[in-house]
Amino acid sequence: MTPDPLAPEHAAARRQGLSVGLATGIYGVSFGALGVAAGLDVWQTVALSLLLFTGGSQFAFIGIIGAGGNPITAVATSTLLGIRNGLYGLQLARVLRLTGWRRAAAAHLTIDESTAVALAQTEPPVQRTGFWAGGLGVFTFWNVSTLVGAVVGNAIGDPRVWGLDAAAAAAFVGLIWPRLRDRTGRVTAALAAAIALIAFAPTPAGVPVLLAAVAAVVVGLVDAAPSRARDIEQPEGDLL
Repeated sequence: MTPDPLAPEHAAARRQGLSVGLATGIYGVSFGALGVAAGLDVWQTVALSLLLFTGGSQFAFIGIIGAGGNPITAVATSTLLGIRNGLYGLQLARVLRLTGWRRAAAAHLTIDESTAVALAQTEPPVQRTGFWAGGLGVFTFWNVSTLVGAVVGNAIGDPRVWGLDAAAAAAFVGLIWPRLRDRTGRVTAALAAAIALIAFAPTPAGVPVLLAAVAAVVVGLVDAAPSRARDIEQPEGDLL
């Protein structure tokens, strides 16, 4: 049997997925505690986490319900926040190349973290390993932590006091950091951050994230323009 030359890369991707899953998943304790505090029982909170499974949307839903808001508003805000996962899916579909139930399962696991772990890899087979490791890692740890938070959340207190919210953010920044080595990545990140900061106050939750995605579109179009010009000029060079 021929050894897989990408075996070390696969192992590293699995470790990244596990690390991100653990760092992000622990914060599920907070969601579990907040779900019960908002008036849901333990199993309603767990079911919501299992079925919705995208942290920002979950917190938005619970926040509005807990504040006595309209359920329709809660669903609309939660959906708006989840639209970004559809944008991730457009990129990941070319990498994963799945059909049937595997495609549906992958769609459920398409979140910030699984996308970041997948796209942090260079080889397509390793990207697929990273996606499943990140998605399943976060799904497992997040939902176990949600159950723990719903049962004993009040005894633990707010996880933010222990810095667990910072751990999840730090893990995500660590994944995207290699993308900032080139000029395109840095320009995209700076433009996206500026758009998000400007849109943060005057727009509803979720909108700044979607507007920030415009930065990637703009930078991508600007980068593609010279490439198309070179493509047009190339045949003339071949004739010489």
